[in-house]
Amino acid sequence: MKSKRRNLAIAAVIAISLTSLSACGGKDKVADTASTGLPAVTANAGEAPTITAPTGTAPTTLETEDIIVGTGAEVLATSTLTVHYTLMTWSDGKIIESSWTGGQPATFPLSGVIAGWQQGLPGAKVGGRRLLVIPADLGYGPNGSGPIGPNATLIFVVDIIGVS
Repeated sequence: MKSKRRNLAIAAVIAISLTSLSACGGKDKVADTASTGLPAVTANAGEAPTITAPTGTAPTTLETEDIIVGTGAEVLATSTLTVHYTLMTWSDGKIIESSWTGGQPATFPLSGVIAGWQQGLPGAKVGGRRLLVIPADLGYGPNGSGPIGPNATLIFVVDIIGVS
């Protein structure tokens, strides 16, 4: 029994060491979202995120995960935000839109966007990066919008640049 416990402990140390080495060896820091079943997202502040295409069944409720925890002003329901964002659809894992591409962040009142943002961004802070997985009923619903098809589950990665 002692030998089995020791082997498990050694295996855990090796796994932690390999994870640390792989995290240090590459340029991209990746948040550990895999354990929650959400897409992996890079955590490099000031750079456009890379999002791993999702697998499996899309969540049916709003899912949020802080990839980078901000330290600045906190987002409130009444805030006007300046953000960079990237949008991917769950069904095909394709980037639909990104403010990073044009190089200009977006500024808008939180009260004027989809319900998934209104519910998923309060509490985030300037300097933070938040992953939002938004089911269709909190996104664009059965009608979709532009390149977003009907009943699409949306994956947003939002970097909070400013809050007023």
